[in-house]
Amino acid sequence: MNKLNNMGPWFVTLAAVLWAIDAPFRKFLTTDLSSTAIVLMEHILIAVLVLFLFIPRVSELKNLSGREWVSVLFIGFGGSALATVLFTQSFHYLNPTVAILLQKLQPLIAIGLATFVLGERLSKNFWMWAIVAIFGAYVISFPNLKPTGFTWDSNMIGVVLALGAAFFWGGSTVFGRYVLRKASFQMMTSLRFISALIFLFFMNIYYGTLNQITTASSKDWFYVFMTAIIAGFVSLLIYYYGLKSTKASVATLCELAFPLAAVLVNWIFLGATLSGMQIVGGLILLFAITRLTIVNETEISEKVVEAEARTV
Repeated sequence: MNKLNNMGPWFVTLAAVLWAIDAPFRKFLTTDLSSTAIVLMEHILIAVLVLFLFIPRVSELKNLSGREWVSVLFIGFGGSALATVLFTQSFHYLNPTVAILLQKLQPLIAIGLATFVLGERLSKNFWMWAIVAIFGAYVISFPNLKPTGFTWDSNMIGVVLALGAAFFWGGSTVFGRYVLRKASFQMMTSLRFISALIFLFFMNIYYGTLNQITTASSKDWFYVFMTAIIAGFVSLLIYYYGLKSTKASVATLCELAFPLAAVLVNWIFLGATLSGMQIVGGLILLFAITRLTIVNETEISEKVVEAEARTV
């Protein structure tokens, strides 16, 4: 058992590396298919798998109130469907490595939203490292340190799309915690993908891209399989399995394998390189997010100790 617990960080690291294989396949898919069709195809495959988790736990649905259902809709429509579409679409305008590095802002967004949704308080240390993280993201987006102002160029569009994905994914973490008070992780995962599938179906009807699913080649479906199953469903199972025996602060360090592996994978398969300033900005962002997570866990541990002291 001790050996298994010691393997926790390695499982988290493995999952993070699997996430990195997503970008090349997603980039290739965008040359033939629309972003909405790609994400719908991914969710069709994942929805089939989560049915095995959903059906045995249908009775849990009666525990959800109106607020929980609103949270589920945000997670499914925003976090699973729209965020993935925005992230995929950003590849049309932005270096995939830059889009991936900007996703490291998710913990900052999640912790910030937690103050409004869950009533969590933020310390001075949080704000200090939050400012550092935002500066790092700015350097990644604008390596010449000069903002593009209100010029709606391709780089700005890509940055906005990537940040939109980070917002919805980060927000889904907060609303997910809220729903998990009444539902199991398996049910939350099922509701996320099933609700997203419904939303994506109507989105494809609206944009007239539903026919792309039937005309997609076997090669397209293979790429979708790699992004949906390997880099999505399987990696999440491995991640949560390892997270059971891994502290959050340690897991954050292990998750750095994702952007590092992504930089290598994108460089080899896509020729996507970063400038010197973007590398500096990436390191600043990764370090700041790591410090933010450590600060967050330290404050949680202190609250637990205080609560235990009151009960003694």
